[in-house]
Amino acid sequence: MKLSSYAVGAWHPGLDDGTLVADAVYGQPVALVSSKGLDFAAMVEHARRVGSPNLQRYTFHERAAMLRALAQYLTERKEDFYQLSFKTGTTRRDAWVDIDGGIGTFFSYSSLVRRELPNERFLAEDDPLTLSKQGTFLGRHILVPKEGVAVHINAFNFPVWGMLEKLAPGLIAGVPAIVKPATQTAYLTEAVFRAMIESGILPEGAIQLICGGIGDLFEHLNEQDSVTFTGSAATGRKLKVHPSLVANAVPFNMEADSLNCSILGQSVAPGDEEFELFIKEVANEMTVKAGQKCTAIRRVIVPTDKVEAVAEALSNRLSKVVLGDPSREEVGMGPLVGASQRDDVAAVVAKLREGCEVAFQGSPELLGGDWEKGGFMAPTLLYSPKPWESGAHDLEPFGPVATLMPYKGLDEAIALARRGKGSLVGSIVSYNRQEARTLFFGCATHHGRMLILNRENAQESTGHGSPLPLLVHGGPGRAGAGEELGGVRGIKHYLQRCAVQADPTTLMALSNEYVRGAAVREDVVHPFRKYFEDLEIGESLLTHRRTVTEADIVNFANLTGDYFYAHVDEIGARDSIFGKRVAHGYFLISAAAGLFVSPAPGPVLANYGLEHLRFIEPVGIGDTIQARLTVKSKSAKDPKPGERPTGVVTWAVEIFNQEGKTVALYDILTLVARKPAAYTNPCA
Repeated sequence: MKLSSYAVGAWHPGLDDGTLVADAVYGQPVALVSSKGLDFAAMVEHARRVGSPNLQRYTFHERAAMLRALAQYLTERKEDFYQLSFKTGTTRRDAWVDIDGGIGTFFSYSSLVRRELPNERFLAEDDPLTLSKQGTFLGRHILVPKEGVAVHINAFNFPVWGMLEKLAPGLIAGVPAIVKPATQTAYLTEAVFRAMIESGILPEGAIQLICGGIGDLFEHLNEQDSVTFTGSAATGRKLKVHPSLVANAVPFNMEADSLNCSILGQSVAPGDEEFELFIKEVANEMTVKAGQKCTAIRRVIVPTDKVEAVAEALSNRLSKVVLGDPSREEVGMGPLVGASQRDDVAAVVAKLREGCEVAFQGSPELLGGDWEKGGFMAPTLLYSPKPWESGAHDLEPFGPVATLMPYKGLDEAIALARRGKGSLVGSIVSYNRQEARTLFFGCATHHGRMLILNRENAQESTGHGSPLPLLVHGGPGRAGAGEELGGVRGIKHYLQRCAVQADPTTLMALSNEYVRGAAVREDVVHPFRKYFEDLEIGESLLTHRRTVTEADIVNFANLTGDYFYAHVDEIGARDSIFGKRVAHGYFLISAAAGLFVSPAPGPVLANYGLEHLRFIEPVGIGDTIQARLTVKSKSAKDPKPGERPTGVVTWAVEIFNQEGKTVALYDILTLVARKPAAYTNPCA
């Protein structure tokens, strides 16, 4: 099978045979991989001129709907991907992390965006900043999609997840992508990519694929483009300083080698639940995907007096791992991606053994597969009696290998963890919170993520080696100093942040969000009588007035049981910071609702939230309050099948007194009905 690249809207097989890729299990030929004949300049131009405008005509929510539809489409076809994944050396459990994990990232980002981002083509970040005394000069950061292409260069170990986790935030941002998978497993990436193209869900130019080398691709990138890279530090450093990237200041995000550690707390003893959790976690990280994970545990840091018990327990657990053909259910660990990768890992192990002892070496017995032609390697546990002289802090065996090392005291454990010079992830296994706190803050500066594992979270923990869409994936120093995922943070990498300075009304017009001090528009029709589509940003209602009485305060206290002295105790209130009895803050909110609500049935269906509440001035007996209700923002919701189309309207509420002083500020969220047939599906 000759793989094809997808460029400028068409599939292109390489013009030569390129590289022959063999399956990891039996060493049989699987695919020929070549990018010869591709016009890389045309690919970049196609992304900019076709892909970028096609994506950016949609809103965040509409692009999120595309991701969700793609995830559903891939889920329906994932069994085909599993069958192909066996050839890469993965068991079904391994493939679940790659295939379902990748698809799950699409689902996760789709849901995240519809919850946390506006239904806009840009993102207004944070709140407006007042830059002048009178409030006529404001500032705010607005993020807009970059007008370039994101080039994603992926590693061989996660041919599906590696592609999808990079695509998700970029596509949400509205930035087209060129995907370059690692040659060894490109056949699986190509199969998933082909399904995405066949779905017809993404607009033309949104994604392109290079199977093979990248040729002169970097020569055509400019300041609007970006590059993400996952792979070896040596390759990453070489690409990062490419003259074109340097000259054009092209952002380069790198996720590289990582000598991740797991620390067993001093307080943990053999027989404790945490001891068993530690053994299970280390063994899993050594054997899942045959240890070929950038987040796998490479350094096992344990108290000196627990070394023997840990070595024995790990050896017992690893000895039960069945090696062989990963398509067989009995097999617990498949081969590395190929014989050459096995040889590379064996060479690193040979160097490590110069300062280490072999604590455990698995059996070469196989249940299916070819030891010579495939990439098989038995799990190997090393022991470094002199941890400060160990090569395990500098050399990464990218396979089923870990090094056990002792520590005396938490300070030494922290120092050993930091000796890795920057890691993607570390883990702490302890039920002692003070111990966990000491270890976490000692290690945090050198890690992108830390898992603290104990009996209370073990049942639901996703484990040491699993990056999550909502948390950052990346690490300092050796790990590449990059950052991916992290929920909305990951999307912002593909947006340009621009600080805008303007008057409130202009800023409102730019951001599609009401800004305090901006000009408002009033209508004879009460805003609660209008459908979602008819409400305009800045549309406002100024209510009638209400004078607060002593009876109001007493009745509210009786109703709620809130008899706080500042409200009901005349003598105590005189000595308070207010100097008098004042109304309950929550009474003011309730009274304001009575001022602005239109009680009859109408388009406003429900009030389901209140945000950013601030009480600014006290309201005493005899003070008069008035409220202004203003449409702050609108966000249309995607209706579920059979559900009534609605949208969320955020209203800015300001309560002020008879002197015009602001008493309270807050936002309320309401669910408002949309007009019939107002909803259109961007994926239809």
